[in-house]
Parts: sequence; C-alpha cells; structure tokens
Amino acid sequence: METTTIIGNSPELGAVLRTAQVASAADVAILILGESGTGKELLARTIHQDSSRSNHPMAVINCAALPENLSEYDMFGQADGGTLFLSGIDELSLSWQAKLLRFMETGECLNAEGNALARVDARIIAATSRDLSQEAADGRFREDLFYRLNIVPLEVPALRERTGDIPVLLAGLMKELSAKHGVETPRFAKDAQKQLEAYGWPGNVREIRNICERLVILCAGQEIQIEHLPHEITSVEGASSDGLWGFKFPASGIVLEEMEVTLINMALARTDNNRTHAAGLLGISRDALLYRMKKHALR
Repeated sequence: METTTIIGNSPELGAVLRTAQVASAADVAILILGESGTGKELLARTIHQDSSRSNHPMAVINCAALPENLSEYDMFGQADGGTLFLSGIDELSLSWQAKLLRFMETGECLNAEGNALARVDARIIAATSRDLSQEAADGRFREDLFYRLNIVPLEVPALRERTGDIPVLLAGLMKELSAKHGVETPRFAKDAQKQLEAYGWPGNVREIRNICERLVILCAGQEIQIEHLPHEITSVEGASSDGLWGFKFPASGIVLEEMEVTLINMALARTDNNRTHAAGLLGISRDALLYRMKKHALR
C-alpha cells in the first residue's frame, strides 16, 4: 500500500502543510498548484482526512478523461457529504466548466435521469500543474470558475526547492517499499547517496518513488553503489575547473541576450509553459520573467 503521509520536514513543505491544515477546517474550495509528480493528490487526501468530511468518501476525477455524456449526478453525487477532487482541472472541457460553476454556486445538479435538480453536498478540491490564471487570461479556462476555485490556493513545492527532504524521502520510501515487497531494506553507499542528493529530480516525488522501488527490487539487502543508479542520475556532473553544471564557455564567446532567450525557452518547455514554475527554475520572480519575455517578444 502506498504511503498516505506526506514525507518531509523542510520549511518550504511545512509552510504549505500548515496552511492546508487551517484550510481543511474551513470547508471552502481549494486549488492545489504544483508540477507533475509533486504529490497534489496526496495533499488533497490529507486535507480531506483532516476535515469534518473524513467519514464520507473522497472521489477522484481525472478531468482529462471525463466523458462528455457522463451525467451530472454521476459526477457530483459520488462525493455527496465528502470531497470531490478534480485532478488536471485545466483539462476540463468548457461545457463541464459551466456545469461545475453552476454546481459550486447552487449546490445543485441534474439528477441521474436528467429531468430534475438534486442537491449534493460536496467540497471541491481542484489541482493543476499549469498557470490557471494565465489559462483564464488566454481564454482556455473560465475566469469566473477560476475565481470560484481560487479561494485557498496551495502550491506544492518542487523537490528541487526542498532538497533537505531528499534524504528523508529516500530513507522513508526505501523502508516502506521494502516492506511492501517483503525484502530486506537496501542501504546506500556514501557516494551513491551523495549522487542522489545532487540530482535535480525533474519528476519530483513520483520519480524518486519509482527509482526507490526499482532499487529495492534489484538490490534487496545490498549496499547500493553508484553503478546501481540509473544513467540519468549518474550522468549529473557538478562544477569543474572549466565548466559549471556541465556548461563549458566557448573560446569564441557568447551572445548573452541569445543565451537568456534560450534559457527562458528551455524553462518554459520544461514546465509546460507554466510561467510561475519556469521563473522558479530560473531563480527569478514571475514578474521578472514576464519582463524578460516582453523584452525579447516571447509568448
């Protein structure tokens, strides 16, 4: 069974968890933001478990796979008394966005037969890895629905933003997954542990869990060496005498403006055009990123 507890004690994660604990008691809509793999659904489950609705169901809906012909009652009624978690809310079609908005405003939806209104008491928690305010500004998401959902926004930090949690995650996941598979827990050699802590974890907690499970299965009861680690981790290099993070300064020099454009485009591509998260990758504020994008005429 997968963990139902968010692992980590970093200040960045702690701030989010404290806000979530307060919000869980307020029974209002919550919008969870964060890159793919950061644990948005796990945070939603934590909020549900800490709320007065914990004795009722939490229904999980993947908005990208929601059939248009699904009845409103089958959508909203399954969480009556509990919590409806909408994963990938940015993928919700415009017709379903209108139905969700009406439900959030009135607490009513069409019954299973579609011929009368039914009252349903469900709390809405939505999650997205995109900049929903930008999606609304670009006309891909209803602005009125965005404001309805955005009462309490919670942003789950990427793993690279809470590097102090990596050793805790490694230890906790190795123990949990060893128990799951009924094997002796492997241990990390110092250089292998150091390499794992230096890795950027672009797939976030989901990626670290998958790699831990692979190592538990393949190295049960052993000491994990660097050669046991996946190539994407062992290929990470630190600073050297002639380069930093693998970059070598060309003898012919560079055009700084062109490099800035390249880095901005790379960050936007890595984050699926999420400007808030792209700014985080670049180590600047979102406003600073928007200024640079305007300066270089980037969209």
